[in-house]
Amino acid sequence: MKQPRPEPTEQETCQQTAQVIWDHWQSGQVLSKLPEACRPWTPAQGYAAQAQLPTVSGREVVGWKIAATSVNGQLHINVGGPLAGRLLSGQVFKSGATVPSAGNRMRVAEPEFAFAMAQDLTPQTAPYTQQQVMAAVASLHPALEVPDSRLEPFTSAGEAQLLADNACARHFVLGPAAPDLWRDLDLSTYPVHARVAHGHQLKYTRDGTGGNVLGDPRIALTWLANQLSSLGITLQKGHVVTTGTCMVPLELQPGDSASADYGPLGNVNMVFAET
Repeated sequence: MKQPRPEPTEQETCQQTAQVIWDHWQSGQVLSKLPEACRPWTPAQGYAAQAQLPTVSGREVVGWKIAATSVNGQLHINVGGPLAGRLLSGQVFKSGATVPSAGNRMRVAEPEFAFAMAQDLTPQTAPYTQQQVMAAVASLHPALEVPDSRLEPFTSAGEAQLLADNACARHFVLGPAAPDLWRDLDLSTYPVHARVAHGHQLKYTRDGTGGNVLGDPRIALTWLANQLSSLGITLQKGHVVTTGTCMVPLELQPGDSASADYGPLGNVNMVFAET
């Protein structure tokens, strides 16, 4: 008599979810929702599935991103607060790079404040204070995130599925470290000026401030440290955290270049590949 197949373990289900996401990431295909057998229904299940992405992809976690750090961003994707996602090796570029456009449906670049960590922040019972988190930071960097989702429409996928989808992470461009004067600045009012061009022709400019990132990029970084702590995850020395867009995302077409000027803190730029 044929034995019934055992029910998959929670880890096996999470790995299946992550495998579906990674397969679609690689193929450039989309799905309207994850298969019911492995679809996460709660944020905890979404984070658990996301945690299997490094295993199924064979990539290392090199940092973290925060999605939906503005009220408008939260309304756009119908979530009640920020979402954390993993930055994976092979997806991170230096300023000036040409970033792949193939298969990317969002087609935006997001100017962000990114922090590199100087020491581990391990899980703890009490919340980390902003002062504790900032004391663990090595450097601030201008950055551009180039997100995308494997879910279509991602705006109605819901928090659990978006977390499994790595909070819409795809590519990331890290600019050079800013001068240390940033530590004495009010980042909540700090201005950023962006421009998008095609060849030598300027298409448009856009402005933003650090206040669009949960009120201050430092607040966003502290949120991330405490979110990871609550999940039992260490924010590791050497990891980069990009804190969310400080302006309305920059719409891109293949062949466009995008740059963000952070004044005395430096600048970052990229080209969105022609094909």
